[in-house]
Amino acid sequence: MKAVLCKAYGPPTSLVLEEVASPTPGKGQVIVSIKACGVNFPDTLIIEGKYQFKPAMPFSPGGEVAGVVKELGEGVKQIKVGQRVIAFTGWGGFAEEVAVDAARLIPMPDEMDFATASAFVMTYGTALHALADRAVLQEGETLLVLGAAGGVGLAAVELGKLMGAHVIAAASNDEKLAVCRTHGADETINYSHEDLRERIKVLTNGRGVDVIFDPVGDKYSEPALRSIAWKGRLLVVGFAGGEIPRIPLNLTLLKGCSIVGVFWGAFTEREAAHNQENLHTLLTWFQQGKLKPHISATYPLSQAAHALYDMLNRIVRGKVVLLVDQQA
Repeated sequence: MKAVLCKAYGPPTSLVLEEVASPTPGKGQVIVSIKACGVNFPDTLIIEGKYQFKPAMPFSPGGEVAGVVKELGEGVKQIKVGQRVIAFTGWGGFAEEVAVDAARLIPMPDEMDFATASAFVMTYGTALHALADRAVLQEGETLLVLGAAGGVGLAAVELGKLMGAHVIAAASNDEKLAVCRTHGADETINYSHEDLRERIKVLTNGRGVDVIFDPVGDKYSEPALRSIAWKGRLLVVGFAGGEIPRIPLNLTLLKGCSIVGVFWGAFTEREAAHNQENLHTLLTWFQQGKLKPHISATYPLSQAAHALYDMLNRIVRGKVVLLVDQQA
């Protein structure tokens, strides 16, 4: 089979496409023939050795895939060969096949194509866990989403609106904000030329926002926190902006607010049953037409580096996907 390999930490151009041996399933595992693989910001980190997990070399990036079950390992009974599935793999998805623990598979709805399926689990799973479990977002509250046109940001915009919040989307250009509006944003902030704090003050009549969904970090976290309402919640989702901010903790005292960490990957392992409940909810909403994943571009496996550079250069809106099988 073909696989995009990271043999040494470096930029996307250091990745190589090679022919490698097909994996064999271990006990409790299945082999999935990959049709599509979602591209996510952690993929850009894992190949540079900057992510929480550091797989043994060589490895393929790619944390979420959609495909067809090819082979079953010992003890697997609940999955069938030929079944269409979504799999959260962590890494290994930039390839034609991958070995996955059967417990990490999700049956694909009939209404969902492979590209959409590969772009669904990580972003919507993270956003729902953040908003529902960590922030306990309430109907009528105001939600500010930073990096709102990215994959997880756009999912948060959609889910916030679906949960009854007044959603303010913040992003770096008007084209991105236009996408946010089509996915439910009530108000928008272009923080490349608008003052984030002043705009929030205007949009909330000086009250501030109840929940901040922050996958960006960098220079945006602190001004957003300074604009939070009494008893507000800042959700720390990631640091796509590059820098991990150092927050003056006196702000939490003055605002009576909370800074709340969101680590969806650990949540899926530590609270697997609850994660399955969340995924069932998300797939039901998809089947009901309430969620509409936005895929701005697709690439063949041979252009994996191009996809990752688009992610790094902030030109992605919603999600981008590798089509391992061009018929997907």
